[in-house]
Amino acid sequence: MAQPAFSAPDPLGHALLAYQRGHHSATLTVHSSVTDEELLPAAYFFRSLWEMPAMERTALEECRGHVLDLGAGAGCHALELQQRGFRVKAVDVSAGAVQVMQERGVQEVARHDLFDVALAQGEKFDTLLMLMNGIGLTGTLAGLERFLRQARGLLAPGGQILATSSDISYLYEDEEGALVFDLNGPYYGEVEYTLQYGEETGSAFRWIFADPALLQDYAEAAGYDVEFLEEDDQQQYLVRLTAR
Repeated sequence: MAQPAFSAPDPLGHALLAYQRGHHSATLTVHSSVTDEELLPAAYFFRSLWEMPAMERTALEECRGHVLDLGAGAGCHALELQQRGFRVKAVDVSAGAVQVMQERGVQEVARHDLFDVALAQGEKFDTLLMLMNGIGLTGTLAGLERFLRQARGLLAPGGQILATSSDISYLYEDEEGALVFDLNGPYYGEVEYTLQYGEETGSAFRWIFADPALLQDYAEAAGYDVEFLEEDDQQQYLVRLTAR
């Protein structure tokens, strides 16, 4: 099958397509403003239910009704929910990811940015699913605030957002365990990333890791009830935001 025509670099999409074509060693290099470069195997986006972290399995159990899977990647969550009888719309900004999801059998797939006004096309959803540190898709504190307002228009009455994020303050601890960061600078959870696959490097993008207290403040201000469903020992958490 022909490669899709991309208007911008899409290292994630190309890595996923390579894996889909049988190159199971396809691996992304992740460059970050806060840590050394890391390797991210494309296989991670194709994991089965029992390869998923417990927190993601809990999130799938908590889904209800019509689901919008945001930042769906290769569609592993959407496919699992489809098998359970859910109607799922899976969206990703990556053209390659969208093609992979279509090839894998995700029934409703669309290419959208998180803030695209055409994201829902008039549809209402009972669950917005944002896994794999999905809150990060909002990019910045301003983006988080904007998305929480926008999401109310996507949700059916009583609808919920199920999302994961984590507190990365531990990256700023000194040898005594005290936190050292610039209180006058950007929020410490705002990180800049660049993805690379082979010789292709994507554009830099912002990603936010929201600590639980901050997320609760922003969500309550935007009119949501907040329930933390699960946390692990790596400061990652699963939260349910229910529109009032």
